[in-house]
Parts: sequence; structure tokens; C-alpha cells
Amino acid sequence: MEGTSASCCVLLARRCACTSHEAPEDTLRMTAPPTQPAARTTRSTTPRTPTTAGLVVLLGAMAALGAVTIDLYLPSLPQVAVDLDTTAARTQLTITGVLVGAGLGQLVVGPLSDAFGRRKPAAVGFVVYVLAALLCAIAPNLPALVAFRVLSGVGASAGAVIGMAVIRDLFTGPAAARLQSRLVLVIGVAPLFAPTVGGAIAAHTGWRVVLALLAVAGAGVLLAVWRRLPETRPELTDTPAQARAEDERAPVTPPRPGRVLRTFTGYGALLRDGRFLAFAAMPGLALATIMSYVSTSVFVLQDGFGLSGTGFAVYFAVNGTALVGGTQLNAALVERFGSARLLRVGIVAALVFGLALAAALLVRTDQLLLFAAPLYLLLLSLGLIMPNAVTLALEPYGDSAGAAAALVTALQSGVGGLVGVLVGVLGGDEHAMGIVVGSAVVLNVLLLLSVSRRVRPHR
Repeated sequence: MEGTSASCCVLLARRCACTSHEAPEDTLRMTAPPTQPAARTTRSTTPRTPTTAGLVVLLGAMAALGAVTIDLYLPSLPQVAVDLDTTAARTQLTITGVLVGAGLGQLVVGPLSDAFGRRKPAAVGFVVYVLAALLCAIAPNLPALVAFRVLSGVGASAGAVIGMAVIRDLFTGPAAARLQSRLVLVIGVAPLFAPTVGGAIAAHTGWRVVLALLAVAGAGVLLAVWRRLPETRPELTDTPAQARAEDERAPVTPPRPGRVLRTFTGYGALLRDGRFLAFAAMPGLALATIMSYVSTSVFVLQDGFGLSGTGFAVYFAVNGTALVGGTQLNAALVERFGSARLLRVGIVAALVFGLALAAALLVRTDQLLLFAAPLYLLLLSLGLIMPNAVTLALEPYGDSAGAAAALVTALQSGVGGLVGVLVGVLGGDEHAMGIVVGSAVVLNVLLLLSVSRRVRPHR
């Protein structure tokens, strides 16, 4: 139960993040590239853009599939170990495999969605996911299951990256940050209920049925994508400035091989952009804070403060409300104050509460309130950092939103993985958590100072 709760908290947190250009309007501004003149257009079979609420549900389902792939299956690990005659430790590779596949897949899917549009790579990704999930359900041994789970992660990666890119295509400024914050409500349902549902299914029908149901879920998302996901890059034009510089009769869409090469080489420009890297690293450091808490939680809460298994699970659920609550507070305030101001508030608040938490941990307080109160407020402040930092990171990259979104998510995954190793090296106890939390909140302040002159507050 403890492992399930910890996994839920991490996966929910990793989805508290997406795009933008600071805009004064309170309405959602459409920013998709302009289409060709009416005389040249042909009849399109692309679905109509759904309402904002419908888009939130659709993108939430796409992004949540990765979490469901882990959480629905997580309670089945003991059965997998027995059925495939292996150890419990080795079955953890079927979880790691999904994360590895997702990390690799997003770096490929992002640029491809810039080159070929959003719909086709999304559909291909979910087709791969469905086939991989079916192969998982019939896997004869652990190596085969791990390999197919890696493939499942590759397919599921299309959901989060393309969803983030679609938001950047359609919305800007505070509207984008607000939409991302609302998205957390949809995505957050999966980590909360999937382990319970998956455990019940596995207990009555076995782990293979759980994996087959994942294929069914993937097929449902694939159908929804095919019927409802709008193509937000219909013409794949260059930037408006570049297009105006060309002769009116010259094509603005490069040949397909050139498009693919250009989108992948775009990673070089992103990696040379210090502003982008600073904003992209901020959600990763926020995730580092959460990862340090999750990875040491059993030691700190059960061994240190004496919580029971039930109390541990309840405590995780309460802290989950802080993550969701922070993003919804952001959604309510971002139209009025803008992403830049709320990001500053979030980082300063995280510094205050993070250092207070680090102090309580380093002195090994035996008062649960001195630990719980700053932790809850710290998690709440992270809800102001994640969506706004990603919004500002993607601001200049409308033409390469897929690659930029992929790099943002890859940075988050990389930082999260490094923190897991670092916590272990530091001892995996309350001191390790205190050092990581304190370092992360200070580094975020330094990153903010490095870009503060280039970010104008929105009124």
C-alpha cells in the first residue's frame, strides 16, 4: 500500500506542468499557424476543435494513459513474480521499462509531431501502445514482458508530449497556464483510483487480464484521438516572418525529409537557449522535491513518526490535495496576475517553506506538525511553479512546440531519476530529504534570478 501511494503521488506531480506568450486578454487566444488562402484550400477531414472542456478531457485521457499503465498494473507485481517464476525485485523492471520507454519515446515523438502534425504521431503512438499491451498480456516470460512494457512506454509517451504541444499550438499566456492547471483535475483521477481498481481485477481474474484491459483503454484513447483531436498544425508553415520574406508563390512547407531533419536538429537550438533551459529545469527541481519526499517517506513517516500503514496512505492522500489545490489556485489567479508573477510567488514561497522543512528534518524533530505543515505548503507552492514555468519555457517555440515539450519532459524525468540515486547515496533518511529539498528550492531561486530581467509581469 505504501509503494502504491508513493507511486500515485509522483505520477500525479509529474503531470502538474504546459505553455505560452504573455497575453493581456482574459480569453483563450488561438495561435495555430495561419492556413493558406481560401482559394487554395481543400476539403479537410480533420475533426472540429472541441470545446475547452472537451479538449481538457481529451488531452487528460491522452496524458493519463502513461500513469494508468503503471498504476493499474502495480498491484499485480506479486502475481507476476509467482506466475513467471522470478523474484519481486526483478518484476520491478516491468515498471522501470515503462519509464525508460516513455523517456526515449518522447524525444522522438516530439520532433515528429512538429514535422508531420499532431494527429498522425499521436495515432501511431497509441496503435503501438495497444499492440504492446496485448503482447504484454501473452508474454511467456519476464524478459519478454519487460521488452513489451518498454514498447508500451514508447507508445504512451505520445499522449503527454503531443498534449502539451497542442496546448502551445492553440493557447498562449495565462490562458495556456490556466488550461494546464485544469488538466491536472482530469489527470489526477487516474493515480487516485487505478491501483484500487487494478488490485481488485488482479485478485479476481489475474494480472494478464489487467494488461489486456490496458489495451482496451489504449484503444479507447486511440478512437477518441482519431475522432476528436484537432490538427493544430494543418499547414506546417514556417514562422510568419519567414513566410512573408518568401515570394508569395513559393512553398512555405519544406519537403518532408527536410522537415524531419530540421525538427530533430532543433534540439540544438533549444539546448543553446539559456532562458529555455532555466524555465525547463524549474519543474524538474520541483519534481526533485517531491521525489525526495516520496523516496524517503516510509523511513521518515513510519520509522520516524510512527505512522501505521493506514495512516501513511491517508497522509499521502492529504498531500495529494496540496498538489491539485496548488494548480487550481494557479488556474484561478493566472488570468489576473499572469504566469511570470505567479511563478515568482511560487518560487519564493517554496524557498521559505522548503528551508523550514529542511531545518525540521536536519534537526530530526519529533513533532509531526513541524514536518507536515511546511511540507503541505511547499507542495501547494509547487502548483504555482510547474504550469507557469513550462508555459514560459515554450513561449518562443510555437513552430517547434513538440520538440520543446519533449525536452521539458525529458529534463523532468532526468532530474527525477538523478534525485532517486542522490537520496540513496545520502543515506535515504530524513537528512537526505532535507539536503535535497533545501538544495532544490535554492537552485530554483538562482534560476529565476538568471532570467528575471527577460520576463515581463503580466497585467
